[in-house]
Amino acid sequence: MDHAAAMQPRDWQLPAIACLAAGGQEEDAIPACAALACAQIGIVLIDDMLDEDPRGEYRRLGAAQTSNFAAAFLAAASNCILRAQASSTLRLAALESLNIMLTSVALGQYLDSQNPRDEDSYWRLVRMKSGLFFKTALELGAMFANAPAAVVEGVGEVGLSYGEMIQIHDDLGDCLAEPAGPDWLQGRSPLPILFAETVNHPDRGRFLQLRPNAVDLEILRELQNILLRCGAVSFCVDQVMRRHERASAILGASHLPQADHLNALLESVIVPVRKILAAAANGRSSPTARRRREVL
Repeated sequence: MDHAAAMQPRDWQLPAIACLAAGGQEEDAIPACAALACAQIGIVLIDDMLDEDPRGEYRRLGAAQTSNFAAAFLAAASNCILRAQASSTLRLAALESLNIMLTSVALGQYLDSQNPRDEDSYWRLVRMKSGLFFKTALELGAMFANAPAAVVEGVGEVGLSYGEMIQIHDDLGDCLAEPAGPDWLQGRSPLPILFAETVNHPDRGRFLQLRPNAVDLEILRELQNILLRCGAVSFCVDQVMRRHERASAILGASHLPQADHLNALLESVIVPVRKILAAAANGRSSPTARRRREVL
């Protein structure tokens, strides 16, 4: 499952990071990390089929076999919690958190396949998928640190903002990459494209006209330049900053024993955004090639 697992071990460590922040030990979070890994693999296997991702395992195995593997991984996620050496109260709470997330993500995957076309639908979708996934990742870690319910809730809210930041981050990277990826080619609407398509700006007509031909590299670059000129990239940067501020404020009020672990997690997402802002403040131009390197 190379694609399903690619780059995901970083996410699988999130429960351990939250556990440390809440005063626990890394080994306390092993069941939560294992559950999150299994859940994410199952989610990715399904998501790739819904998105018709050319890298998906279903291309090699077929939809039926891939669906079967996904079901097995999702079941294994629950077993990781059920078999943990923890109290029945903790295991039940952790299992409830996991199942709420999986249900929300499943509905979010369905809505995503319908390709929402307005901002309200976009944010609802992000909260149901990335937001709830990362909320649960951090909640589980705090739970296995035996943190009080109020602390678990606060850590979960940090995870919600972090997940939204990650989604915007990914949307920017995908939209500014070359060659054109599935979002361009399949007519999908990540946040920068949604902004350029729906906000009234001088290049909107040109953007709508060119978008179906994004496979052409020169047209793609023109489309990406419109994303810059119309304010789509700036809007995305602002949305990341707002969520970082919210998450930082929650952490500041949480009095976690080792909050620096979560502060570092948030910082890893915001550093590339600060580089963009610094470049803009210095009046430097951002050619296409350098722009793609610096955005993410």
